[in-house]
Amino acid sequence: MSLKEKISSDAITALRQKDKVTLNVLRMVKSKILELEVKLRTKKGKGYQLSDEETLGVITSYAKQRKQSIDSYTEAGRHDLADQEKNELDLLNQYLPKQLSREEVEKLVDEALAETGASSMQDIGKVMKALMPKLKGAADGKTVNELVRSKLG
Repeated sequence: MSLKEKISSDAITALRQKDKVTLNVLRMVKSKILELEVKLRTKKGKGYQLSDEETLGVITSYAKQRKQSIDSYTEAGRHDLADQEKNELDLLNQYLPKQLSREEVEKLVDEALAETGASSMQDIGKVMKALMPKLKGAADGKTVNELVRSKLG
């Protein structure tokens, strides 16, 4: 079962169980997936379907938006809305790969530095290019970038 099919199946289950929060989040994710598919169909053909990796990218992007909303609501003192966003983020995390710890990411950064032979800040692009496919969905790009910069700088 593809990730997209699992989301659809879970949305049907949420509908049957009258779980409005889960249903709304999954509907929004399905909407974002469909939006990207329609956009890509103009380039890749009429019957194009997203791969699991592309679907994962959509979910990751949506989860990142939730994290930003949590920060904004918390700064504004709107803890009720921040809690709602946290619940949505928890639901999205069920579809994302297990997040790597900072130590695991650091180890992969060290490996990428050795692999690319990077020694200065000018090599940051090479390191990120080598790292990000390995970390797709399993680590925040901003955190990875900060670690690479600290190791190179």
